[in-house]
Amino acid sequence: MEIQNISGLTTSAVDKLQQQEGFNELPSEKPRSLLAIAFSVLQEPMFLLLLVGGVLYFILGSIEEALMLLGFVFVIIGITLYQEHKTERALEKLQDLSSPRALVIRDGKEKRIAGREVVRGDIVVIYEGDRVPADAELLASNNLALDESLLTGESVPARKFKNDTIFSSTLVVQGSGIAHVKSIGINTEVGKIGKALTRIKAEKTRLQQQTGRLVRNVAIVGLIVCLFVVIYYAATRGDVLHGLLAGIALAMSILPEEIPVILTVFLALGAWRI
Repeated sequence: MEIQNISGLTTSAVDKLQQQEGFNELPSEKPRSLLAIAFSVLQEPMFLLLLVGGVLYFILGSIEEALMLLGFVFVIIGITLYQEHKTERALEKLQDLSSPRALVIRDGKEKRIAGREVVRGDIVVIYEGDRVPADAELLASNNLALDESLLTGESVPARKFKNDTIFSSTLVVQGSGIAHVKSIGINTEVGKIGKALTRIKAEKTRLQQQTGRLVRNVAIVGLIVCLFVVIYYAATRGDVLHGLLAGIALAMSILPEEIPVILTVFLALGAWRI
């Protein structure tokens, strides 16, 4: 391939384009706020029972017991916040690793840059093993073949020739080429797919659904037992508050509260190990 006569964009032109059009990257989902994470933790039946028990102990004047119960809540919330933060950092690092680097021609020289810094109008050079950083039109090709299964589902590499379009995130499996970037970020074909996917509401995994169903069913049983104990105390001893505390303690012993906690911790540890 002849690249001696190609000068590419100038640094000033690149800076201007980046200010106008932004970086060559897909919009990522905003991380959950600390309040959102804490609220999701407090939705677990175990933590709700701890909060109710703590409030009741405050009403009864048992400050030490109330602080102990509420202390457990804050400790577990703190652990969950820490693990969520570690998980998000791990995923950010994975995204950085997955971001392709690009070989571009700027100011008449070849330069290796991060894929997110590619701008519309750049001249990119691709070789076997490279991932195409943006949608581009081929100016020259040398026995070039791309794996486009990400877009088309085809397992057979597609041959590419001069003036053909090559697409962002496809993999060069053979040959080399020089291309003129036409679209970046969300304006690429992959970007359009990613933009459409952002409209889809995230759902819980099958494991999370099964775990939540198990905890919910057992929580219902625990609530029934708690109500029975309260009614029994009220009928035999006339003491509703202590009956409610006894019912909460019995319900907490029935609830498999360790299941969601263990699930959260192990998933977070897995992300941290990655």
